[in-house]
Amino acid sequence: MSSRPLSDLYTKLAPEAAETLLLPEQPREIGHFNVFNVADLMLANRDRPPMSFDRRSFYKISLIRGRSRIEYADQAVEVEAGALWFASSRVPYRWLPHDQSQTGHFCIFTEAFLQPTKGRTALEELPFYQPGAYPVVQVTDAEFAAIEAIFQKMEQEIASDFAYKYDLLRAYLLEMIYYVQKLQPAPAAVPAPNASARLTAQFADLLERQFPLESPQQRLRLRTATDYAAQLAVHVNHLNRVLKEVTGYTTTALISSRIAQEAKILLKQTNWNISEIADSLGFADVAHFCNFFKRQMRLTPGDFRG
Repeated sequence: MSSRPLSDLYTKLAPEAAETLLLPEQPREIGHFNVFNVADLMLANRDRPPMSFDRRSFYKISLIRGRSRIEYADQAVEVEAGALWFASSRVPYRWLPHDQSQTGHFCIFTEAFLQPTKGRTALEELPFYQPGAYPVVQVTDAEFAAIEAIFQKMEQEIASDFAYKYDLLRAYLLEMIYYVQKLQPAPAAVPAPNASARLTAQFADLLERQFPLESPQQRLRLRTATDYAAQLAVHVNHLNRVLKEVTGYTTTALISSRIAQEAKILLKQTNWNISEIADSLGFADVAHFCNFFKRQMRLTPGDFRG
């Protein structure tokens, strides 16, 4: 899915003024920022088709009031009153008003616009833009009014001739982001991991670091439960007891499962012969590898490869 550029947005919002709206004069500025009034745009685009579902090349924060539907990624949210919506350049989305009675504001900006504050604020680190985050915040009338006041300051400032207006707009943008962040419930405290959880995490990390195998000449460095116990400086019986308690599986079972997973990848995605795969995975010979693979997958390596 391609990313729609800023020019598409301006052409749709105001085709007759796209040239002048696209890049308002931003001398010495990095990136792009603009702010809009929802009611004005609803009136200007009354007869236009619904917004397309796509990714855009910019970020967008919308304060909306009215009945509408927000679709993003594979999720949909029905808005019945006031809401604030954080749209990312990385996730496809669209907004579908249920009627013309929509009010509010939205601003658009590129990641580069916040570069002067990069030491303090990175968009990808904000909770609203995290993978799997819920980007729609339902707001009360009082919260709506507080956020709307920030948008109104943006609209007033962008029309001014103040020499440092984009620095001020940056500050308003951050003010809004942090204000909304304060509205979110504090995350539940994560209990400190106990010794068993720490050892299990260390084992899992060590196991994963053995992969991927990138050439037939590469060999697994750690192959047995004893190898892992020695690397983790614990007795093999202790390692096995902890892993069984935390995961429900023995050390050997966990190692075997990961080796089988890598074997499937090598069989399907490389042209290595079965002898090379067996050797890289630490098997004494092809027969041992074939027996192991059949126990794990109920298929021989040759049948699996097809």
